[in-house]
Amino acid sequence: MNYRFSDTIESFKSSAVREILKLTQGRSIISLAGGLPNEQYFPTEAVKEAFARVFEQGPQVLQYGLTEGYTPLRERISQHLARKGIQAGVDQMLLTTGSQQAIDLLTRVYIDPGDVILVERPTYLAAIQVFQSRKARIVSVECDADGMNLEDLERKIRQYAPKLVYVIPTFSNPSGKAWSLERRQGTLSICKRNNVLILEDDPYGELRFGGENGETFPSLFSLDEGADGSAVLYTSTFSKIVAPALRTGWIVGDKEVIMHMTRAKQAADLHSSSMDQQALYQLMAHFDLNAHIDLIRREYEARMRQMISLLQAKNWEGVKWIEPKGGMFVWVEMPQHIDTQELLKLAVEEEVAFVPGISFYADEPQKNTMRLNFTHTSADDMVLAFDRLGRALERMEQALAK
Repeated sequence: MNYRFSDTIESFKSSAVREILKLTQGRSIISLAGGLPNEQYFPTEAVKEAFARVFEQGPQVLQYGLTEGYTPLRERISQHLARKGIQAGVDQMLLTTGSQQAIDLLTRVYIDPGDVILVERPTYLAAIQVFQSRKARIVSVECDADGMNLEDLERKIRQYAPKLVYVIPTFSNPSGKAWSLERRQGTLSICKRNNVLILEDDPYGELRFGGENGETFPSLFSLDEGADGSAVLYTSTFSKIVAPALRTGWIVGDKEVIMHMTRAKQAADLHSSSMDQQALYQLMAHFDLNAHIDLIRREYEARMRQMISLLQAKNWEGVKWIEPKGGMFVWVEMPQHIDTQELLKLAVEEEVAFVPGISFYADEPQKNTMRLNFTHTSADDMVLAFDRLGRALERMEQALAK
């Protein structure tokens, strides 16, 4: 058979993280690569009980559901979001198969080939994959520790007339940054003034470190004047606060945009798993999710602090990093002469893995960067991982010195 694939397949490249995870299978490699929450903190018993409650309602729970998603769960999510200042009703919300599908659906209904999308530098690699699949032109905006550079954002809006700005302003993947309030307000103001839609991706916003009195980071969506007519669409997920296997996310925004995304979803999969959505509703109704999130925050903060302590103790020459205020990652910048793709090869030989930073750049990649995940590795394994990474770095320096 002579298969005649569409030109689109050229834009589907394998995820660097998935390829690295393959390397770790069946080996004693310690992986700091995947963006994996820790199974130790999955609310396993509560999830079992939630599914049991669903089945108690009879066989109809196995029937088809609404494309928009299970209405009682959307109501619960709406109440949960209101705690964060995000006001959106069920008719302004679509449940999706993870927040990844939300990115894909919006891109389908809003982006034509050749349209420009502005992104952070660096940004989430799977979003880059989605945008490339629509043959969009992806342009990076310069960033610092406080978020997007507003002057560069405005300059690139004038230069490229983008349709969309994609941002992860709270504990971003990969850099772990949290934007300042000034940058959040400035980005919203600039985009509204120029009629540019913002897609705010917030999978990590609940994972704030610093305790109950810690710094808060309002979403861009909450800074706007309500869902209908908003310049912002806001997406998040249960993957980091409950479990990723349930594959349930959501997106909120203007009714018209949500309507078009719903029609695109009907064409894609009719609806996401209604069984999982019903179980999540039961979980939210009978389980203290906020207390569970507080537990995850404390445990992940302890793991982050261990990773920062190991970086400080190793004192590798010329190595810099950003200490995150939440989330799951530490972004590390090696000396300019270190190509982390080459370093990864040596690291795998030493039985430790990470994600080279090159995967997170839409353009002009910075080859001396890497992303380290701190949530999934035990304390003992993390110490061992840094010893192995140190040996790989030493081998690379020796090779470069020859």
